[in-house]
Amino acid sequence: MIKINGVDIATPKSYEATVTDLDGETNRNAAGELIRDRIAVKRKLNLEWGPLTQAEIAPILNAVSGVFFTVTFPDPQSGMITKTMYVGDRISPAYQYKDGQVKWQGLKMNFIEK
Repeated sequence: MIKINGVDIATPKSYEATVTDLDGETNRNAAGELIRDRIAVKRKLNLEWGPLTQAEIAPILNAVSGVFFTVTFPDPQSGMITKTMYVGDRISPAYQYKDGQVKWQGLKMNFIEK
């Protein structure tokens, strides 16, 4: 479903796509009407995975380790699209340490269009 730099990643358990308007200088005129300077429309993805082993979580995190990367994803407005994005905070709580291996409770992160 989602590709980073052309490579499929594990399907997240939760996927949320946001279409965001970026405004420049926005004001109201003397009549109280909004004068809006929309400068761009950008995408943001919120992703969450369920429990992951070290072997499953590492490739996802490595795929987003660059400053920017391309993401191909389903968009509610345009269908499948590819955008240059960057990653926000990556949250991955541990829930078990057994036989020298960490099991991760999950992984949450968001991708923001450049």
